[in-house]
Amino acid sequence: MAMRRSVRKRLDQLDATNTRAKSRIVKGKERARRDARMAEKLRAGELPYGPAVMSWLSRQLDKKSSRITQDDVKTLLS
Repeated sequence: MAMRRSVRKRLDQLDATNTRAKSRIVKGKERARRDARMAEKLRAGELPYGPAVMSWLSRQLDKKSSRITQDDVKTLLS
């Protein structure tokens, strides 16, 4: 006998909730590693940085990458 639709839906929702909880932990650790790696690259060089660093900076500072100045980078690092 097949499962009822309501039971299957509840099980799917429970599975999705568990998956999100696990992913939240993993992604949090990944973000922390990326933040540390990008900060290290910022300390090592000066503008212009590579595309990955500029994209990260843009998200952190909420500015377009063409508008980012070295002073913005210094304030972010301090």
